[in-house]
Amino acid sequence: MTPREQHPTPSKDEIALLEPFDRLGMDRIVLVNTARQAREACAELIDSAVWGFDTESKPTFFKDQLSDGPHIVQLANLQRAWVFQLHDPACREQVAALLADAHHTKAGFGLGDDTKRIVSKLAVEPASVLELNTVFRERGYRKDMGVKGAVAVLFNRRFLKSKKAATSNWANPHLSESQLVYAANDAYAAARVFDALGLR
Repeated sequence: MTPREQHPTPSKDEIALLEPFDRLGMDRIVLVNTARQAREACAELIDSAVWGFDTESKPTFFKDQLSDGPHIVQLANLQRAWVFQLHDPACREQVAALLADAHHTKAGFGLGDDTKRIVSKLAVEPASVLELNTVFRERGYRKDMGVKGAVAVLFNRRFLKSKKAATSNWANPHLSESQLVYAANDAYAAARVFDALGLR
């Protein structure tokens, strides 16, 4: 048996030289925070077999501080992304139903923590979750790709991630445009990566 071929993961410096990845703008991002909006989002998402998936939680800053996240859940297809806020119980219920639906693949990066927090907050085990890092490892990439590495390898593009948005308050009832763009594009990029990998 021949050893599996190893592929190098692009370095930060190599990625920095690439052209930016074509992200979703606000015209293709839907903020969902009511039961009615959640029903509309479900009706649109249900047509796609695969959803890019991610969550965001308000950061914790102290050693033993427990997170009560996730505060938002992001789902995306190849056209749009939906950012679900979880303040409204009816909206939470709709999100829980989407995540528990085994007929739709939820693809993303580094989903271990997200899944644990969802079980704790929404009392559902997300079904048909696909960790994209695992797919890359199976294809001979030694270390976790993450969304930046995957976008660089598959599209020869640099995925922009704002450190300020990443560490912002995701529990805030009023999310800023930069938060929405950051969150939506994490899920959208995962949907694009899944598609480019030719997985079905």
